[in-house]
Amino acid sequence: MKTSKIVGIAVVAALVGSAVTLMLVNRVTPRGGMAQPHVVDAKGNLRVPENYRTLYQALGTWAIAADSGRGSKEMHLVYASPGAIAAYRAAGHFPDGTVLVKEVFGTSTTGMTTGTVSHAARLKGWFVMVRDSKNTRQGNALLGDGWGWSWFDADKPLKTTSTNYKTDCQGCHVPAQATDWIYTNGYPTLNR
Repeated sequence: MKTSKIVGIAVVAALVGSAVTLMLVNRVTPRGGMAQPHVVDAKGNLRVPENYRTLYQALGTWAIAADSGRGSKEMHLVYASPGAIAAYRAAGHFPDGTVLVKEVFGTSTTGMTTGTVSHAARLKGWFVMVRDSKNTRQGNALLGDGWGWSWFDADKPLKTTSTNYKTDCQGCHVPAQATDWIYTNGYPTLNR
């Protein structure tokens, strides 16, 4: 009798978990194209999403080595919109509407008991991408090759300094073209 109750509870928990995952995936991939109206306006212009640190999922972190000496010169912390990681695990790609936010920090490096340590110190800005595999916003120079692309300085989260994704953004992503322009190998959370 106890075993059947435990199995029943496990089945209910699995169904609830599946329903929550489906709701999150549907938030990321609404019908009709690009999601996140708080990130993309009607013309396809991007902005840094509000409250992404609490609403989005941590995707991964990159440490950019110092040009000389020890430590890192930058830290890149990357977040994915709700449900994007589960959707990627299920389909092997990010669905339309997925928003990726990369925070770029200058660092401070010091000796600690664990060794030489660099940590995020000063926010330099954000790089924001929005998945749009159908390239729905023709004529916007910051949208193409399946993504919206924009850099924002730390003091201007609503106004990009990017003018053309091909010249201002995409060059850094060329080595990741085979994985839809995203360095998925650096994000262990995407592993199934």
